[in-house]
Amino acid sequence: MSKPDQRSSSAWTVVVNASAGSSEDDVVDRVVGALREEVEVEVARTADLDDLTSALEAVPSGATVVVLGGDGSLHAVVAALDHVDRLRDVVVGLVPLGTGNDFARTLGVDPTDPVATARDLLGAQERDTDLVRAGDGSIVVNAAHVGVGADAAIAAKPWKERFGIVGYAVGAISSGFSAEGFRGEVHVDGEAVPVRGRLLQVAVGNGRFIGGGTPLLPNADPFDGQLDVVVSWADKPLRRLKYAWKLRSGRHVEGDDTEPLRGTSLSVLVRGSALREGIPGNSDGELTDPATTHTWTLEPGAWRLLVPTDT
Repeated sequence: MSKPDQRSSSAWTVVVNASAGSSEDDVVDRVVGALREEVEVEVARTADLDDLTSALEAVPSGATVVVLGGDGSLHAVVAALDHVDRLRDVVVGLVPLGTGNDFARTLGVDPTDPVATARDLLGAQERDTDLVRAGDGSIVVNAAHVGVGADAAIAAKPWKERFGIVGYAVGAISSGFSAEGFRGEVHVDGEAVPVRGRLLQVAVGNGRFIGGGTPLLPNADPFDGQLDVVVSWADKPLRRLKYAWKLRSGRHVEGDDTEPLRGTSLSVLVRGSALREGIPGNSDGELTDPATTHTWTLEPGAWRLLVPTDT
């Protein structure tokens, strides 16, 4: 790890969603003003993936790109850097400004004061950060999961659009009552995990939180060169209720029907009635297409991130 050269000749690029409203424009102005106290700053307002890719291709080698947004914005920037093969070529900073801000929580970054967070970036340390690669080639920055979590995302979608973070809870409650689990096999680093029944949820990632603060992977560390995995077989109604209750505090990993694991690769093979159509997944908060096999592999230290000095 190393401390960034705060007064590098290269300007820092702040990436902002071009559709931001007037209230967010005010935050952008204040964040940019705070950064300009010590570095040159350019603002890239991007409307779509093409805009974002073009902006990142124009950033000089070794420069700093600051993401002003939520988990989706961070994912988009890292995915675009991956697409143009520049993951190791620039340093990424994060000023959270979104609904969930889950990866920021793992980093210990305060999502309530973006100006203070921007100033903290000026003295932050650079760390090599792990990346998760899905079987289809896409990347996962925070967390991915199949089972009840993906079901919750489907149920929460219309509620999230109306009520923001509260929609996550509505989706979780709805899917929790109806989920029956699925039959499948789980392999970590090629070793089969002993089957204990129908799978309720399989989760993997670098970040600890999903859905605006739920500690799905409470021991995850994006810098340790390991995937954190949680496998749950809590498919019966009372077990699901207990799982959901403990999930609120991260104690779900202590249950007899839930097992935390670590490794560098994970595969979930769907079996039984779900084999015909497959099951969907959730990757960094976005639904993925139904599939009969879901795989993820760790790429240690794949990208460079500015983090608080005490992280």
